[in-house]
Amino acid sequence: MRTLVANAVRKKAFRRQIKTYLWTIQLQQQSKGRIVVKVGSNILTRPDGRLDITRMSSLVDQIAALRESGYEVILVTSGAVACGRGEFHTDRDLDSVEQRQLFSAMGQAKLIDQYYTLFREYGIHVGQVLTTKDNFLQQRMYSNQKACMEIMLSNGVIPIVNENDTVCVEELMFTDNDELSGLISKMLGAHTLVLVTNIDGVLTGSPSNPSSVLLREILPDEDLSSYIKTEKSGFGRGGMLSKCATARKMASEGVRVLIVNGKRPDILRDILLEGRDIPHTEFIPESHA
Repeated sequence: MRTLVANAVRKKAFRRQIKTYLWTIQLQQQSKGRIVVKVGSNILTRPDGRLDITRMSSLVDQIAALRESGYEVILVTSGAVACGRGEFHTDRDLDSVEQRQLFSAMGQAKLIDQYYTLFREYGIHVGQVLTTKDNFLQQRMYSNQKACMEIMLSNGVIPIVNENDTVCVEELMFTDNDELSGLISKMLGAHTLVLVTNIDGVLTGSPSNPSSVLLREILPDEDLSSYIKTEKSGFGRGGMLSKCATARKMASEGVRVLIVNGKRPDILRDILLEGRDIPHTEFIPESHA
């Protein structure tokens, strides 16, 4: 019995490696394969709330490698509010909206400056795109925003996208940047969306529970209700529930979605360029299930 189980596990792992390899080849053969990379606050910030420059530098290295391999990359980044909170402390009592406006205004300046400095080492130009939910609801604003990013991409400029928290109030906010990354993927016709977080992917239990098992593949009709909790990340608004909701929606529209651990060295390069079987969760698009 154990031999049968072991053989089944090996066969499944082999099929997964073949599928990953074929996806990699398919993207490499596309003249303009577009990849959206969304990076969460917990990856970009240290426990004290300040930017983790070492990890940012590693991510930029990997995105530069994707660019060198011929992919067009759109970066959706969190971290502005967390960065501002780590840089500045006020003695005044501020409500939640005032805090978000103040810290995002200060943090976004530092965040984009750091990205600019790191990408410049590769001779890569970047541009800042701050958006709101309203931009996706009004056709003219949607078209203008899409045209802006299309002209950036056609000129070799990486769009660095974030929600404009300085003008957003609660009823006009995205659920989080997971939702935003899905909307950007659809807008720009991306083939792959990578959600970079601080765990390996979707687990069958709490990350702190050693018995929790990583779900390597999730099919369109697979029930995840017993696994996904409503916990949010330490510095951001999102959590695994939000990531799975975005992943489900994008996979239903034919986009390959990966949830990967940004704390693993070279995770983007290993999976997207080398096709290595690194632990992560992949949502299988309906057209490939």
